[in-house]
Amino acid sequence: MFSGQPFVFQQDGAPDHTTNTTQDWMKHNTPNFIHKDVWPPYSPDLNPMDYSVWSILENKACSVSHNTVSSLKISLCREWEKIPQETLRAAVEGFPNRLRAVIS
Repeated sequence: MFSGQPFVFQQDGAPDHTTNTTQDWMKHNTPNFIHKDVWPPYSPDLNPMDYSVWSILENKACSVSHNTVSSLKISLCREWEKIPQETLRAAVEGFPNRLRAVIS
């Protein structure tokens, strides 16, 4: 997706992501792993899904009422596929600036 460029895979602090098993797997299978105890928890400023993508999905998928969870899931998946790759790339490319701002 990023043409061999460096990237950061961010976990969101969900219980399944912070188990020792998952943390060990990530440590051994992902480059530049940042342990859960070092990464700021629940920081929407440090999560491209939170500061960019969810608002797009919510705006589009929730513009109509859904009577079932299944209907909402279908709508979210359909709208996810419509988000231009350039939009997702811009959210990710802005990430280093956000990290610097948080550190400052």
